[in-house]
Amino acid sequence: MYPDASSRSARLFERAQRVLPGGNTRHTVAFDPYPLYAASGAGCKVVDVDGVERTDFINNYSSMIHGHSHPKIVEAVRRQAAEMMAVGLPTESEILLAELLVERLPSVEQVRFCNSGTEAVMFAVRAARAFTGKPKLAKVEGAYHGAYDYVQASLDPTPANWGERDPVAVGHAAGTPERLLSDVVVIPFNDVEATARILDANKAELAGVLFDPIVARMGFLEATPAYLRLLREWTRANGALLLIDEVFTFRVGYDGAQGRYGIEPDLTALGKIIGGGLPIGAVGGRRDIMSVFDHRGGHPKVPHGGTYNGNPLAMVAGRVSMELLTKPEIERINRLGDRLRDGITRAIRESGLGGRANGVGSMVAMMLDDSTYTNYRGFLPAAARSIPLALQVHQKMLNRGVLFIPSGGFIVSTAMDEATIDETLAALSEVLSEVARSTGAAFAGAAQS
Repeated sequence: MYPDASSRSARLFERAQRVLPGGNTRHTVAFDPYPLYAASGAGCKVVDVDGVERTDFINNYSSMIHGHSHPKIVEAVRRQAAEMMAVGLPTESEILLAELLVERLPSVEQVRFCNSGTEAVMFAVRAARAFTGKPKLAKVEGAYHGAYDYVQASLDPTPANWGERDPVAVGHAAGTPERLLSDVVVIPFNDVEATARILDANKAELAGVLFDPIVARMGFLEATPAYLRLLREWTRANGALLLIDEVFTFRVGYDGAQGRYGIEPDLTALGKIIGGGLPIGAVGGRRDIMSVFDHRGGHPKVPHGGTYNGNPLAMVAGRVSMELLTKPEIERINRLGDRLRDGITRAIRESGLGGRANGVGSMVAMMLDDSTYTNYRGFLPAAARSIPLALQVHQKMLNRGVLFIPSGGFIVSTAMDEATIDETLAALSEVLSEVARSTGAAFAGAAQS
């Protein structure tokens, strides 16, 4: 049973705290009182170091779209590793993956590879500045675009610092320079009038607008058609570029969220699923914009090196992963996402707790709060009410063989089927009822006291 202070995971966490700040290398894998340590994975299952098997709905925060150790991806990596793991020369493997991405994304004519979604966004921003000759970037309040100071502005502001009317740029990490924040224009998600006003006030200096059409950190909240139309029309009319972050959302359709919503961005940032489980990032776009990376005429406008850029292991894994991700498979896992959303919403209502499941396609967010919201300022109080309950559900589900993102996120993989979803929902229904009873008892006790 979790938690167990004598478990191997608990002991590993004690060791980790001596050599790793906070006991980890990424905050997203941490939860109290200690995280589980993985030993192996196959398909939709992951086994921890104590030998407990669980269904994995984290899927490494969506990068493992085919689950763990897909035989065809493993074989491709094995063959490539036997031939060459890394080299200071280009390989055909990067051409093959680039050709595949260009074929799937009509807005992308050329691609540059890097090693993470963070880098992909960073180089998209640099390309926009170099191409337009303007310094500023607009981004959505509360949206995550990687661990890069510039795009982390106003990632998690509070009412105490987010501005009385329009959003102001707030640093995420301590020590973020104010001069850096002065080049970030923060816009409110789905607020067409306010966003247009803010963009107009900065149009002379704006290189581009960076956005995610389905914001993961707001419970996979979708942009409205009117908001998407504003961003596209405004950037075209004012000499700025439209930058779409598809690191998370590329999975929702064969040609990503941009195909699903009919968006034609100027630059696209990619990552996660295009690497087949290995570290990867990519930025792609129109040929004239991507020419800022071209060195053939001398010093490029945007120099772009990287020891592991285009490394053959990630290239072959990514190509096989994307070849396996056919239109029928995307449609199938999107239907599984619908099944999971419907079932979670039904289970929440039957338990007596408030809330519902949000999300798009194979991305699902359990919100244990009845509030509706359209942007970050509405989401923040809803999350403050939902997450404490979600953490209780998370811990109880660990003892029923299910692993999901502690705040309430579920990511579906192609290794899952309807039986996987139904088994999960059966366990979740029991847990939600338990939490509802314990929460009701706590409220009753508080009222009596």
